[in-house]
Amino acid sequence: MPPRATGRSPTARARRGEAPFARNTLALIYDFDGTLTPQPMQEYTVLPQLGIAPQDFWSEVNAEVRRTGGDSILTYMRLLVEKIEANKAHLSREALRTLARDVRYFPGVETWFERINRYVHTRSGGLVQARHYIISAGLSEILEGISIKHHFERIYASQYHFNHHEVACFPTIVINDTSKTQYLFRINKGREQPGESINEYMPEAARPVPFTHMLYLGDGLTDVPCMTVTKNYGGFAIAVHNPDNASSLAVCRELVAGERIDFFAEADYRSGRTLERRVHSILDLIMARILFEREQHAFKSALDAP
Repeated sequence: MPPRATGRSPTARARRGEAPFARNTLALIYDFDGTLTPQPMQEYTVLPQLGIAPQDFWSEVNAEVRRTGGDSILTYMRLLVEKIEANKAHLSREALRTLARDVRYFPGVETWFERINRYVHTRSGGLVQARHYIISAGLSEILEGISIKHHFERIYASQYHFNHHEVACFPTIVINDTSKTQYLFRINKGREQPGESINEYMPEAARPVPFTHMLYLGDGLTDVPCMTVTKNYGGFAIAVHNPDNASSLAVCRELVAGERIDFFAEADYRSGRTLERRVHSILDLIMARILFEREQHAFKSALDAP
């Protein structure tokens, strides 16, 4: 049986001038490539369109990073534009969105978000809301076209500038391992638009999604900054591994040894599997926190009432 709301009704509280409890949201934040999909998004979309073997492209990116000492994300975005130009391809924003139909997901991903929402709603008696976010070094232009886009409150990803001919010219937003963490603070402070500043001081009690209400899901060492920030502020982190890639399991074990994550599990999002069970156990804890905070808010409001 779901828990019942306690304390005075919202109408009664409003009559007495009490502020409603506003921190009733929990956030599930996902990396994309390797977390929700077995392969990087470019391997389903733009690279096949250009006739380029993924292994050749990533080898060239890594060699260029070693040669220049540049940022790996900025390097791949630059090389991708060069490959598009060299192939005289016209990959507009709309074309990239269309190619996103070929993205493939791990088992259960496409029903995962509705199941999680239903679980949170049922277990909390409708008092807690789940929101889903993506923070990805991949391309926003592709993520805008994915079949699961409508499940996300917001998607943060790298972006190109397109000129008046709808040709990608240069990166305007580059999200790498460390810059990903700024988006955790955007969610935390409720300043989710890219143009909104997150540098001004905001008291912890005023932040709509505390880190203690967050769960970060990633797949590897590139997620360590987000995992570390989330856990250091009282949140949770889970890593997933691809059963077809033995090295990804070794990475998960390394993350456990470094205390970067609470759990890891195979990237199988189907109902009843290990990943779902472990996510549920964390969500139960987060919901208990929120319901406790809600009751405490009502208690303190009653004490302060004239």
